[in-house]
Amino acid sequence: MKWILLLLTALMTLDPDYESDSGYLTKNEKEVVCFVYHRFGDSRYPSTNVSPKDFEIHLKYLVENDFQVLTFSEAIAYLQSEQPSKKTAVITIDDGYNGFFTNALPLLKKYDMPATLFINTKTVGGGDYMTWDELKDVVKHDVEIGNHTHSHDYFLNLPETSRYKTFKDEIDLSQSIIKKHLDIEPIVFSYPYGEFDVEMKTIVKQAGFVAAAAQNSGVMHAGLDIFQCPRFPMSEAYSSEKQFIEKTSMHALQIIDQSPTAFVLKEENPPVLTLTLPGSDLNLKQFQCFVQGGECDLKVLKTKEESVTISLRARKPLSGRRRTLYTLTFRDNQGKWYWFSHLWINPGVH
Repeated sequence: MKWILLLLTALMTLDPDYESDSGYLTKNEKEVVCFVYHRFGDSRYPSTNVSPKDFEIHLKYLVENDFQVLTFSEAIAYLQSEQPSKKTAVITIDDGYNGFFTNALPLLKKYDMPATLFINTKTVGGGDYMTWDELKDVVKHDVEIGNHTHSHDYFLNLPETSRYKTFKDEIDLSQSIIKKHLDIEPIVFSYPYGEFDVEMKTIVKQAGFVAAAAQNSGVMHAGLDIFQCPRFPMSEAYSSEKQFIEKTSMHALQIIDQSPTAFVLKEENPPVLTLTLPGSDLNLKQFQCFVQGGECDLKVLKTKEESVTISLRARKPLSGRRRTLYTLTFRDNQGKWYWFSHLWINPGVH
């Protein structure tokens, strides 16, 4: 995750006294910063682990800075409601490792903090995963349970002739198992590895979930596609107090149009991502693009009365990495940072 560190360094080293010609035009001020965690206190897996010490720092910061902390489904309801805008955060956890039960749940209790836990039912009770009895205790403490499929498989590696039936069957199976053991039916979903295509997203909608979480970084906002909600990933490399605070202060870089909208990498490599943003007088010198594992080129394609169209493209083909993020950041005249990222998935890389 060195690219994240480079990105944050770049953000911090820009001239703090800079003032652009105009502020950034937004459609709606209501936003939610959402975080995704996996392991707690398990240093064997630094890319998905956060220390209990850092996690407590995160929770303490949210409390001391008057954040409204909601479950994932509550955040969706908040974004769709007429409630006034308020600093809002969501804590989500994927997979259900037992480190959550032993190291993170006590801290959530200490700070009276809700969270959403997405579980893959096949692994419950095995290896490093929580048992059903532990999950029953989790549910008693303001932790929402979400569906993360049964097997947590790489569904994009299945042929289309069987992919969608398998995906739907796994969702249904997971729902029935959770209902059997916990007597609840999850209303939120998280894509395994953050991977999906258009048809998979449609299946999740038709299954009756109110929203789904992806794993591209960014800020949830009113008007976004709630079946591919962005979340900032937390791990040892970028979970320090300073880095966490920087993410809580990010805003959504709203997009009028983008092409392509799909995440799966096609023949063109490196791929071009075209984005149209509101605001014709944006100072484009304040835009920066980043690519995991490489460098990024940004071009202005078109400027209209109320919008600007730009393109992002990696300078080298996206090879050797299954998932690669294109990230675009911008700072307005008030010093506020805006963030957007698009995930590219190469199913050919295992």
